[in-house]
Amino acid sequence: MMQISPRRVAHVIIRAREVDAKVGTWDRPGDTADSDSILEARRGDATEAELRAFIRRLPEDEKAELVAIMWIGRETFEAEEWDEAVQTAREEATTPTQNYLLGVPLLSDYLENGLEKLGIDVTDVEEDFL
Repeated sequence: MMQISPRRVAHVIIRAREVDAKVGTWDRPGDTADSDSILEARRGDATEAELRAFIRRLPEDEKAELVAIMWIGRETFEAEEWDEAVQTAREEATTPTQNYLLGVPLLSDYLENGLEKLGIDVTDVEEDFL
């Protein structure tokens, strides 16, 4: 059924949560003691860059499946429509997958819901990353 491993999807879920947890910088320009908090969203953020690179390096079939999992979690498709969701993801891919997915609010929630609807418990796999 799925070519992408639940472990790879869990990696995207964890990293997407980290990106979503970022807040705007609280330093003002000219502050002498600029904060270097990992919770601040700064240009060139390593967490987002790593996630973008990870998704970019996935094989095309796995990228389409990742999008399909998100769509199933978002209820654009039902789990029973897996093949149609994957085919639609392939056909409608007009922008780099990493750009599309990172522009989706609640990406990590949708991916987790999608896996659950497909009968995959990602909890154990996620714990490997924590």
